[in-house]
Amino acid sequence: MRLRALNKHVAAVLRELPFSEAMTRLEADEPPKRLLKPLFSCLCSGEEQVKWFAVSAVGRAVTAMAVKEFEDARVVMRRFMWMLNDESGGIGWGAPEAMGEVMACEPRLAVEYGHILVAFMREDGFFLELESLQRGLMWGLGRMAAASSDNRRLLLKHEADNYLLPYLRSADAVVRGLAARAAGLFGRPAARDDLRALCNDRTEFTLYDNGQFRPTSVSLLAAQALRRDSD
Repeated sequence: MRLRALNKHVAAVLRELPFSEAMTRLEADEPPKRLLKPLFSCLCSGEEQVKWFAVSAVGRAVTAMAVKEFEDARVVMRRFMWMLNDESGGIGWGAPEAMGEVMACEPRLAVEYGHILVAFMREDGFFLELESLQRGLMWGLGRMAAASSDNRRLLLKHEADNYLLPYLRSADAVVRGLAARAAGLFGRPAARDDLRALCNDRTEFTLYDNGQFRPTSVSLLAAQALRRDSD
């Protein structure tokens, strides 16, 4: 299948099929490395299902590549980093989410690149100024932390919990909600006051989680984070 046709095919599969069927179909149609270019295009899609299913598909594809040739997976991670670099000339839509997904799926890449995701949080690091990218960053941190206790320890080692606090006070409600979710996963005691304040924030949005879209709110995620922290 030629590249243009493959791009259309991948987007159509993500758009039209349920999650598990879409993943099975894509993995049967093409090898992981060939899927990456159309999946990267889908990360920029304005259609929520296409974009988020692409995030999950990238995680699966890069994990499969890492099994066969680990250096190929490293190349993909470096491409994400370049996409988020000012010198790239682009915006990097979907890159923080995809990085978090890949590292949730492949622990060896988490060890090597987890500190980069944390650096994107830091004003003295590779700080992402756009709130739309910060949404992806907070989601990626939460996805990575939820995947395993090893990932949580790794993120805490790089002080992700300390850099998280300003995001709980963001002007963007989705950033606040996803930061609250991450704070609960980290078990960050210093976040309790901010989380209590966010329990009054009724702003609603949709959270993507492992192939499912579920309605949530900032207040609900903050309350869940406080309950998790008290367990």
